[in-house]
Amino acid sequence: MITGAPPKVSNAFTINGQPGDLYKCSISETVIIPVDPGETYLLRIINAAMNQELFFTVAGHQMTVVAADAAYTKPFTTSVLMITPGQTTDVLLTANQPPGRYYMAARAYANARGVAFDNTTTTAILQYKAARPSNSKPLFPPLPAFNATGLVTTFTNQFKSPCKVPVPTEIDLNLFFTIGLGLFNCPRGRICRGPNGMRSTASMNNVSMVLPSKASILEAYYKGIPGVYSTDFPPLPPVQFDYTAANISQSLWQPVPGTKVFKVEYGSTVQIVFQDTNIVAAENHPMHLHGYRFYVLANGFGNFNPQKDSAKFNLIDPPQRNTIGVPINGWSVIRFVADNPGAWLMHCHFDVHLTWGLSMVFLVENGAGELQSLEPPPADLPKC
Repeated sequence: MITGAPPKVSNAFTINGQPGDLYKCSISETVIIPVDPGETYLLRIINAAMNQELFFTVAGHQMTVVAADAAYTKPFTTSVLMITPGQTTDVLLTANQPPGRYYMAARAYANARGVAFDNTTTTAILQYKAARPSNSKPLFPPLPAFNATGLVTTFTNQFKSPCKVPVPTEIDLNLFFTIGLGLFNCPRGRICRGPNGMRSTASMNNVSMVLPSKASILEAYYKGIPGVYSTDFPPLPPVQFDYTAANISQSLWQPVPGTKVFKVEYGSTVQIVFQDTNIVAAENHPMHLHGYRFYVLANGFGNFNPQKDSAKFNLIDPPQRNTIGVPINGWSVIRFVADNPGAWLMHCHFDVHLTWGLSMVFLVENGAGELQSLEPPPADLPKC
């Protein structure tokens, strides 16, 4: 962060805290999951990685997806999951294979060109209790290529709610947010190790978020503390351009730093189009909204076209999520009702992008009465 350089590539991924026996450091401590033949198990898979989306699979076994981000889904069967940081996926796995030992394995999904990533594989072992001997080599599963975007698209599009859901149809706020990377000029007298001797940054609608230092946004809003934030976060990008072009003008690479929020009236229906940009490097950004779950109406590649792409919206049984992977050089559309008052951060769940400024805050105002209003802080709330 001091030099504006990208983070170092990790040494390992882990499953329940252990890299697995493909890494010398944890050969004797690989996680073993014992199972009884014929039994069905619920596995809750959580991507707790800081900066990497991950594929996950179990050798010889199918998984039935039944929930995601704590919301039930229409069940579907798959041999591989893709989970972004911050997402959870619940699956049912039936121990229906010959008694033995089977690897669980996870590896990176990495589709950004020129961006280094950890190309190792973490493992655990699914071990049937009747299996003998316990030191036999587990069966290893086939894993997708690290850049298997087509597989990810197919997997993502299978998520649906279990039945018809009440998707709000009257939109009060129709927002269009560009998301992506950028570069800041190196401050005089500093050493910068980002591309071209600059500092790496990230932004939404050309605003690179600067976290406040003297008070939180929520505290400043509740207590009326001036000078902490402004309420002019733009609902649209300040400049329209070909967001996914191969060569974007470098005049668009430097965002504006600021602590800006977007005010929303209580009860408003909000629709957001997330548009990835190809500035510096396009990437599959996992966007997360605090305080809410939202309906994912559609995903696609290229620049979002409201005349053409609105016809693709699923208004019958879209999935509910709190984190959505916006496709590389593509777009996603979400919709929710702002019925939870407060200051809610929306950000990329890649930790490095969050620290670089790929975030903003929705300031949802109070509604009518106590049940629609922000509660006061407790008297003994510790100060930061």
